[in-house]
Amino acid sequence: MATLKTLALPDLPYPYDALEPYISSEIMLLHHQKHHKAYVTNYNNSLELLHQAIGNGDSSTVVKLQSSIKFNGGGHINHSIFWKNLAPVTQGGGVPPHGPLAAAIDREFGSLEKLMQKMNKEGGAVDGSGWVWLGLEKERNKLVVETTMNQDPLVTKGPTLVPLVGIDVWEHAYYLQYKNARPEYMNNIWNVVNWKYASQVYEKECGSA
Repeated sequence: MATLKTLALPDLPYPYDALEPYISSEIMLLHHQKHHKAYVTNYNNSLELLHQAIGNGDSSTVVKLQSSIKFNGGGHINHSIFWKNLAPVTQGGGVPPHGPLAAAIDREFGSLEKLMQKMNKEGGAVDGSGWVWLGLEKERNKLVVETTMNQDPLVTKGPTLVPLVGIDVWEHAYYLQYKNARPEYMNNIWNVVNWKYASQVYEKECGSA
C-alpha cells in the first residue's frame, strides 16, 4: 500500500511586505510562518501517528486522526493556493483578467465587478472561519462561487471543482490590520489578486476537460 508523503512549507513567491498597503508585512509573516507552518507541522505529526496506528491495527486511533489530517491538510492545500492567488501590484496584482477567463466571468456573472461583489457578499457572510472561492466546475465547464468552512478545500463541495481564486476569511488573514472589518479587507484584497495565475489554471483545466 502506498504511503502518504509528509508536507513542506512552500516559500512565498514575493517578500512579506510586497502586498502592502493592502495586506501588511506583519500579517503575511505571521500567516505564512506561524499559521501555514503549523498546518504543515500538525499534518506531518498526525500522519506519523496514523502510520503507527495502522501498523498496530489500532482502528480507533486511525478514526480519531482523520479530522486532524483533514483540517491541517486542508489548511496546507488552501494556503498554498492562496499565496499564488496574490501578487504585488508591481507584478500584475489587481490587473483584471483577459482572454477566456474574462469572457467566462462576463458570461456567468455579467462583469468582473459583479463577480467581486458576489464573492465579497458570500465571503462576508461566512459564519466564523472559512474561505470564499471562484471555481471551475469542470463537469459542466461552468464558473461558480462557493464557500467552505474552516480549512475544507473546494473539492469537498464537488469532486470536479477546481479552485481559481480563493480568499481566506479567517480572522488571522486580516485582523491585525483591519480589526473586525472583514468587508474592508475583502474590498482591498482585489488590488493584489493575481488574475494571471487564475487565467493560467482556467485555460489549462479547460484544455484538459
